[in-house]
Amino acid sequence: MNDPLNPIHNIQEPEEQEEQEQKPRFTPLTPFDKPKSQWRRWHLPVLAVLVIASFLIINKRNAPAPFQKDEGAVFGTFYHITYQSSTNMKKEIEEELRRVDASLSMFNPESVISQLNQGKDIVADSLFCQIFTLSERISEATDGAFDITVAPLVNAWGFGYKNGCLPDSATIDSLLQFVGYRHIRLTPEGRLQKEDPRMVLDCSAIAKGFGVDVVAAYLRRQSIENFMVEIGGEIVVEGNNPKGEAWHVGVNKPNDDPTSTNNELETVLSLTDCAMATSGNYRNYYTTEDGRRIAHTINPSTGYPAQQSILSATVIAPTCAIADAFATSFMVMGLERAQEILQRHQELQVFLIYDSLGQNKIYSTIQE
Repeated sequence: MNDPLNPIHNIQEPEEQEEQEQKPRFTPLTPFDKPKSQWRRWHLPVLAVLVIASFLIINKRNAPAPFQKDEGAVFGTFYHITYQSSTNMKKEIEEELRRVDASLSMFNPESVISQLNQGKDIVADSLFCQIFTLSERISEATDGAFDITVAPLVNAWGFGYKNGCLPDSATIDSLLQFVGYRHIRLTPEGRLQKEDPRMVLDCSAIAKGFGVDVVAAYLRRQSIENFMVEIGGEIVVEGNNPKGEAWHVGVNKPNDDPTSTNNELETVLSLTDCAMATSGNYRNYYTTEDGRRIAHTINPSTGYPAQQSILSATVIAPTCAIADAFATSFMVMGLERAQEILQRHQELQVFLIYDSLGQNKIYSTIQE
């Protein structure tokens, strides 16, 4: 009991001691408390990981897209396509190729050109109309050396299908009656009109190049800047290759090679933003029992296989369809007439390999 008169009993030291004992002996550690080594031990590594992860994410976003490589079979040959994109587009590319096949393939009985050859009254699709109009222009430019009505002659010589015998002069004369690009026309509505119903169209000398152009146009619509599209040797290149250089494209030596196994090169061209096609008789030919060599390039004017000094014609042009058609035309017309055509068409460049007294010579207008 406290005695108000006794000062000793009023001393409060014991109570203060109890309060001190109830105070916490430590407080939670913060980054600003000592020791700081515990905070650094756990947090600095986390920060380092976050910094590295952020750097990798930013670096990945800034890294160039990889190059895709697709290949497959089409138009009786093979395609190889290389393009820079983070997305593979093989499915979409093959859909574009199917569109061309459905329009221009003579081996597809349901294609537009097959139905027109069968005499069906159908409206041609936009792809056929494009190729028909372009073919007319090139036929005029080459004085008929290029002609999509040459199919009956091609078949007669055994290149469209094997007939087992060579045509005689009477057969050739009869077939020439319904060969000639001026004897057909396409109406504004897309209907084909023939002067002779026996006329048959064959776009094989331009269809592969056109197919390359269709795929190239699709890649451009997808904002692809660096690519190479190749179908059976017909090519469109744009931008740079995976090494950041111009695309390197080889031109084969025109050695007799019906099996297409000899890939010895005559030269290698550095190309970008252009199309290239090569035509030659050194692969697609056959030899008769009496030793005569029959080449697949048929002259629409004479009805006979072309016998010219040019062994291989490589053409560089704004589009692959144009390059394809002119390459065939130069094989038909020979060196001198080809040089005349080139004077009128400065947009074309050529690498021609021709025979001169038994030796291969080069005529080139390609600017390196």
